[in-house]
Amino acid sequence: MAKKKPVSLEGAVKTDAGLNYKGVIMETIVEKCEGCDRVVPFEDASYCTTYAQPALKWTKGKCNFATHTREAEKGTKVKVNPLKASKRAARGR
Repeated sequence: MAKKKPVSLEGAVKTDAGLNYKGVIMETIVEKCEGCDRVVPFEDASYCTTYAQPALKWTKGKCNFATHTREAEKGTKVKVNPLKASKRAARGR
């Protein structure tokens, strides 16, 4: 699977409300977004190319678009249901 090319914010206009890109007002990223692959710098600030209001994605836990949090999760163990595990063991799987 080939990597996607990075998104550029070409044609974006800076306004008082935020960054206007293709008719969508984008807000700057929050501290928790630092290190994500989806963050693109534009002039003096950084913006998320996937979600226009990144602060809202972090209000109820972690952002599901964040690429830097997925890397840390890969090493965690998955909880296995003991009942299902015993049935699998009995069948010889």
